[in-house]
Amino acid sequence: MFSSVAHLARANPFNAPHLQLVQDGLAGPRSNPAGPPGPPRRSRKLAAASVEEYSCEYGSAKFYALCGFGGVLSCGLTHTAVVPLDLVKCRMQVDPQKYKGIFNGFSITLKEDGVRGLAKGWAPTFIGYSMQGLCKFGFYEVFKVLYSNMLGEENAYLWRTSLYLAASASAEFFADIALAPMEAAKVRIQTQPGYANTLRDAAPKMYKEEGLKAFYKGVAPLWMRQIPYTMMKFACFERTVEALYKFVVPKPRSECSKPEQLVVTFVAGYIGVWKGLFARIIMIGTLTALQWFIYDSVKVYFRLPRPPPPEMPESLKKKLGYTE
Repeated sequence: MFSSVAHLARANPFNAPHLQLVQDGLAGPRSNPAGPPGPPRRSRKLAAASVEEYSCEYGSAKFYALCGFGGVLSCGLTHTAVVPLDLVKCRMQVDPQKYKGIFNGFSITLKEDGVRGLAKGWAPTFIGYSMQGLCKFGFYEVFKVLYSNMLGEENAYLWRTSLYLAASASAEFFADIALAPMEAAKVRIQTQPGYANTLRDAAPKMYKEEGLKAFYKGVAPLWMRQIPYTMMKFACFERTVEALYKFVVPKPRSECSKPEQLVVTFVAGYIGVWKGLFARIIMIGTLTALQWFIYDSVKVYFRLPRPPPPEMPESLKKKLGYTE
């Protein structure tokens, strides 16, 4: 089922609209091979609507709220699970002379702080990344619908990669504002020995020393780091899901079982960060894939509308002469 995954991972999803049409198999009337036409293609939207009963309407307040809840779980749980690794990484960045490597960092931390020391900063991590996930995934759905309506059906299809990039950048802007206070507290707990051991100790101390600015001094670096990453993360995921259902999965998504759909989600999340150093692929790739898996699982569990991969609108096909 997924034998072409590696090939798809190397493909560039960021194509201009006219190139997208060629890749979609719509290169124009003259390029169609001679021969009898194949069987009519079933409308995925109609098929999906006939077999699924949704708990709410796509784009409703309940839909956005549950998407936000899915983001809370996907980001909050995954980032909290890797707190020990994040703690060692932060200490290596702050004091590279003392913490010379991952394994050395773990060894020193266990020797000085014990096993409990590896969990330092878990509370601000869970709270901060839960809030980030709420805004990242919830607002992404909001901005995707908003920008799609602004562009219109045809332009939203033609420029869908740009749409994904714009919607994810807008969502991450607010997500980082929500994350910044807890991220600032987490860094102090993890990298400044003796400053504070818990969020309950760190937050009042930070406010007393520097006021509110102590919690938002790092928001600009967060924007610089997270917005480009999130843009690539969401755009690659969306286009990879589209490619998987078009070229790899032998049937439309509406005919796939829920477990099959979640497998596609996980694989697409992993392919989205395929390129890079091996260690980064393992850590970030797995983290990202798990986030998409948890997020989509929430959608499945709460029976949220999950539109099929985008297809060219009939009106645009008629304009381009692909249909009579």
